[in-house]
Amino acid sequence: MTNRDFIVVTTTHDAEDKARALAAAVVRERLAACAQVYSINSVYWWDGEVQTEPEWRIDFKTRADLGDRLAAFIGEQHSYDTPEIVGLPVVTGSTAYLDWVNSETVS
Repeated sequence: MTNRDFIVVTTTHDAEDKARALAAAVVRERLAACAQVYSINSVYWWDGEVQTEPEWRIDFKTRADLGDRLAAFIGEQHSYDTPEIVGLPVVTGSTAYLDWVNSETVS
């Protein structure tokens, strides 16, 4: 596998408990090897005006071939009308870490 076989998928949630529950559900389903949850402040256009809200970001480390399944799972589990689901390619990474991500996700 090459580095390009891996992605980081990002979403956000409005509450820490929801973010942690989603992170655990995804990892339990083996759609990602790990998830990082952290506090952010988001500024975005919604309902005709600028919104500013605290949110919890979740970054999922996974294989690129699981991206569509992960996005579908997030969409099914998420409470937002239009959740952020963005996947970015991994352009470099340690071989040992990427081997671990590969071994800890579903085949």
